[in-house]
Amino acid sequence: MKAERAYPSVTVTPKAEVAILRGHPWVYDAEVLSAAGTPENGGLVDVLGRKGQYLGTGFLSMESKIRVRLLSRNANDRFDAAFWERKLRWAWEYRKTVMDPADLDACRVIFGEADMFPGLTVDKFHDLLSVQVLSVGMERVKERVLPLLVQILREDGQAIRGVFERNDAALREKEGLEAYKGWFPLPGEAVPESPLTEITENGVRYLVDVENGQKTGFFLDQKYNRRAVKRLAKGRTVLDCFTHTGSFALNAALGGAKHVDAVDVSASAVEMARSNAERNGLGGVVQCAVANVFELLPALEKEPAKYDFIILDPPAFTKSRKTAASAMTGYKEINYRAMRLLPRGGYLATCSCSHFAEEERFRAMLQSAAKDAGVRLRQIEARQQSCDHPVLWGVEETNYLKFYLFQVV
Repeated sequence: MKAERAYPSVTVTPKAEVAILRGHPWVYDAEVLSAAGTPENGGLVDVLGRKGQYLGTGFLSMESKIRVRLLSRNANDRFDAAFWERKLRWAWEYRKTVMDPADLDACRVIFGEADMFPGLTVDKFHDLLSVQVLSVGMERVKERVLPLLVQILREDGQAIRGVFERNDAALREKEGLEAYKGWFPLPGEAVPESPLTEITENGVRYLVDVENGQKTGFFLDQKYNRRAVKRLAKGRTVLDCFTHTGSFALNAALGGAKHVDAVDVSASAVEMARSNAERNGLGGVVQCAVANVFELLPALEKEPAKYDFIILDPPAFTKSRKTAASAMTGYKEINYRAMRLLPRGGYLATCSCSHFAEEERFRAMLQSAAKDAGVRLRQIEARQQSCDHPVLWGVEETNYLKFYLFQVV
């Protein structure tokens, strides 16, 4: 029986109904059959099946191809302050449960749809929160949600001194939102003087700039993968490709690596990695250099073998299904070259951070690269993103990071 509701509604196609019942939280523009009431851009709408059955309530976006982002599937929910506080506490309690206390110094507190906060990302970097708002609905409620989150964290002993909005992502344009970055004004509080803070992850200290660092300031999703690399690094000579902040290199060095070369095509990234090495007293072990990995790896084949552990952590080579096939060419090239460089018994860490590079396709690429390189791979571990970036089944977009540790045999 159709419940009486206070919100406008949209009726969706059978395809959308099936996707929602399987767990996916999005309704695309082409899946909306009709609308009733007076829907507002960024406002709440009920989503109904063709027979009028209630499927959920979500934010309407009139300019995006993602027309509705579901917020709740409970017809009894009231979207008041108590609702938002309950959801925020639930997200924070999850992190406290699945992570060690020390790991909460730097972690993702809100992971968008995986936490049922559609279009919202919140990363905690010690005493700062870095926020991205990528949906018009969350933009409308952030004035209520963000101060509540700060209150909850402070009540739990977290000394949060400010919230910085990294709303400079191009995705905001698809929601009809302007791109900008700046401090979010907490009621009655002065704006912090500096966007810099220091975090500790796996015993490694990093300076994080929430204003100018990539994405929200630092990539947190490889936390435990770095720890896995650290365990294997003792006594080894390591090449860390696409080093960015130097995080894998520093974990290897802290794990007892004999020597680590950390390379990146970005001069600013290399300078940041070098600074982080010095910050941790590892400048004598970690050497940082500007290099194009696609040129470096073939050149190294002409030199005597020097590395017995190679780490490949490239940026996303594909951000759409259309380019996924060509991206596999790039992934295969660097993995093939790394496998040829490693001696028998050497170790390889390799990953992809694009959900469009599906796991089956990525594994097939690795098998092909190994065959062409004339090596066999002994898998040590297959890993994903850290648990503060939870994978929500039924939502493939949350399952994006593939990470493998191999021994070449």
